[in-house]
Amino acid sequence: MARKRQIKYIFVTGGVVSSLGKGIASASIGLLLKQRGLRVTIQKFDPYLNVDPGTMNPFQHGEVYVTDDGSETDLDLGHYERFLDITTTSSNNTTTGQVYNEVITKERRGDYLGATVQVIPHITDEIIRRFELMGKTGEYDVIVTEVGGTVGDIEGLPFLEAMRQFMFKVGRRNTMVVHVTLVPFIESAGETKTKPTQHSVKALQELGIQPDMLICRTDRALSLDVREKIALFTNVEPDCVVEGRDVSTIYEVPLVFGEQEVDEIVLDKLDLTCPRPNMKEWKRLVERIKKPGESVTIGICGKYTDHQDAYKSISEAFVHAGAANNAGVHLKWIRAEDVEKYGAGQYLTDIAGLLVAPGFGERGIEGKIAAIQHVREHGIPFFGICLGLQCAVIEYARNVSGLPRANSAEFKQTDQNVIDMMVEQKKVKDYGGTMRLGAYPCRLEKGSKAYAAYGKEMISERHRHRYEVNDAFIDTLKQGAETTNGKKGTHGLRFTGICPDNRLVEVAELPDHPWFVGVQFHPELKSRATSAHPLFREFVRAAVQYQNGARAERKKSVPVRQD
Repeated sequence: MARKRQIKYIFVTGGVVSSLGKGIASASIGLLLKQRGLRVTIQKFDPYLNVDPGTMNPFQHGEVYVTDDGSETDLDLGHYERFLDITTTSSNNTTTGQVYNEVITKERRGDYLGATVQVIPHITDEIIRRFELMGKTGEYDVIVTEVGGTVGDIEGLPFLEAMRQFMFKVGRRNTMVVHVTLVPFIESAGETKTKPTQHSVKALQELGIQPDMLICRTDRALSLDVREKIALFTNVEPDCVVEGRDVSTIYEVPLVFGEQEVDEIVLDKLDLTCPRPNMKEWKRLVERIKKPGESVTIGICGKYTDHQDAYKSISEAFVHAGAANNAGVHLKWIRAEDVEKYGAGQYLTDIAGLLVAPGFGERGIEGKIAAIQHVREHGIPFFGICLGLQCAVIEYARNVSGLPRANSAEFKQTDQNVIDMMVEQKKVKDYGGTMRLGAYPCRLEKGSKAYAAYGKEMISERHRHRYEVNDAFIDTLKQGAETTNGKKGTHGLRFTGICPDNRLVEVAELPDHPWFVGVQFHPELKSRATSAHPLFREFVRAAVQYQNGARAERKKSVPVRQD
């Protein structure tokens, strides 16, 4: 009988300051191990008291990443999926809110038999149970666990205590701790300072945790002397002090780690033996990102453009699509409110494509609608996601289909609400976790741009919305516009993607436009680093073609000097 392999656990913590890139570090380590043939997944433990980020302001938290099973999770799960080409679930994200909710529910049921419920052992035991949950499936060899927050934060203490207990339980040859820290360069002194890292590691050690590896975030190369000094004061081997310098693209980080043999160190610490990683495809990806054959400018019109983490998956999907087209995609961030206030012309003249981003609420809606009208009338490629699709339907209804009061019931109740709340959503009272969430099937119409992109009829995409295209207006929208003599002047909207489960509209297109596609789902959530999402890939291709065509037209219009 074959011996069952011991599951290995890697914990990634952060110190000194937040936003050091623990998620990228976790994903990069996971990728290197996966490319060695190991079965790897990554989970994120967040110390905030919210049950999930679904009701949090995007300016505070960034985007909400939705999984196939309908969980609203931290945006770092997007990095895990994009780097490792895996599908995560609700089990990959835990929050303090979920932990306390579970413990209090058990207490109310009487599961603790009258015991005094305390942080230790009840809260820490629940955290440990969740540490082990994915390992018990038997599907993984290595589980990387990113612990959110910064060492020293009071809300993170139960997670770190649970880490200490868990590592003692499973043994140090089956666990390791990677601590991501900051090594700043003080410009006025002209020196690299190691003291913040020393204090951060000391805070971990005071909690009974000794890191095995340090990833030192820095904007420049670290000398051997600096690394040896850090090793001396933190009780970490010099070879395990890794330089995490800034790079031009996050997709270069696994290669930088590979150069420093981070994966070799991990294998040694965890007593694993694996073949060398195959990073050829990843190197080609990075080469295309850093040295594209051409460049193209695409506008993103939205509400949260001042905080671009709110659209993180969209930004990364454009990186993947650009690499697939051997083109560097320059994103021009356009505030919808500015378009509403000053007009679309001055913001959209230098773009080769426009994406209208998802969102909620009325602010900036008229700006999005004006931007869509501009690109529709000027033949500029358009891509609308979720609310972007809904705005496109409203714009077309008002300006082409003869429905001047067209609007969404989310913003204004009229007799022409071409966008309305889904029937099942009208009974919902709580906001958290109650939208149409997760993966749903969609049947594409053959001959459509969407079908051409995917190359198949049945697809599955992830959703996060309460409102939908109103069936009562679909026939009107399909008919198009009439000319002055009563004949049809343009082809109407084509609804080329329908959910077979409930007949909801998933995709809308304009057939007489170079590339005009709106989708109710979120395709950005299924884009992968080495496998660009089909719709983003084709949208970027259309934008490149539009840009090259516009340049050719400008060349034709330049007068030739006659001598």
